[in-house]
Amino acid sequence: MAPAIAAIVLCLLLPAAKADDWPQFRGNPSLTGIAAAPVPKDLKLLWTYDAGESIESSAAIVDGVVYVGSESADLLAVNLATGKLLWKYKAKDGIGESSPAVHNGVAVIGDLSGTIHGVDAKTGKGLWTFPASGEVKASPVIVDDRVIIGSYDGNLYCLSLKDGKLIWGFKTNGPVHATASVAAGLAYISGCDGVLRGIRIADGKQMVEITTGSYTGASPVFSSTQNVYFGTFDNNVLAFNVKTKKALWRYENPQRQFPFYSSAALDGAKVILGGRDKSVHSLNALTGKLNWEFATRSRVESSPAIVDGRVYVGSNDGRFYVLDEETGKKLWDFEAGAPLSASPAVAQGRIVIGSQDGKLYCFGA
Repeated sequence: MAPAIAAIVLCLLLPAAKADDWPQFRGNPSLTGIAAAPVPKDLKLLWTYDAGESIESSAAIVDGVVYVGSESADLLAVNLATGKLLWKYKAKDGIGESSPAVHNGVAVIGDLSGTIHGVDAKTGKGLWTFPASGEVKASPVIVDDRVIIGSYDGNLYCLSLKDGKLIWGFKTNGPVHATASVAAGLAYISGCDGVLRGIRIADGKQMVEITTGSYTGASPVFSSTQNVYFGTFDNNVLAFNVKTKKALWRYENPQRQFPFYSSAALDGAKVILGGRDKSVHSLNALTGKLNWEFATRSRVESSPAIVDGRVYVGSNDGRFYVLDEETGKKLWDFEAGAPLSASPAVAQGRIVIGSQDGKLYCFGA
């Protein structure tokens, strides 16, 4: 099959998650952080599960099961309705920020030893492992039968979902921390090497290369107009059009210098993300101008989720916040008591987020 035709086929075969699922980091392959399923306006804590050690991994939720990694080296499967543990799978090392992706009955996650694991989503039985040469903090994205995931060894890998075998690897000039955003058969990564790349999933060929000049830990969010948005360690948020390869705008707070580590949510003309200045920021996606900012008591590394005009996000001040999307006004918060650097997952009217003291919280009505 010709590469161009293969790319089209892969694009058409992107996994179509059910509206009430959240099968990967940021909820979908474009990493928008938008939940399709509604959430009750008045939340309460429904259950808490104690994983024993820090949870910086963000949950996936599929078919009523919550999947999340822990620094105890466990991939956990927990019943969404009850909070009861269904199974544990032991990885080779602690699981850091890598968040599981679940597709066709397989849960995939990376650990800090550099091992990528494929696990039976129903039973927790290990199906395969792939050894990268550096720790894995990126989250997998699954396109049809292919797993796209980066490593600190500098490679973006494409693996077979069935058996974990290497299909291709693309070598960058620095660690691959970001999770890939997938659109039109390409996997986009905002790199630690200061380059935004678009890699063709069909064959691993680089199709887009844009020099940003900024060390980037955040993952790019992709719009329907082929724009990408992401924050950097150079204290700014960048926007590019990948078709024209032109910069659209650069946002930098005129009063304070601080990195953006949180991955942005994108809802229409709003780009919303956390900053290490202890605030949540809403920017105009067309101009980069600030709409509003909401101050917490510590850095915000959690990546926001958006549902029905409300922004859900954790802070390292130990609170889980619900904000009005239009104004940034606080509507509700919950005191967890430990940093919430993980990102919320939303499915079936419930919101799940982990904390650095090992607690997994589920909110609903």
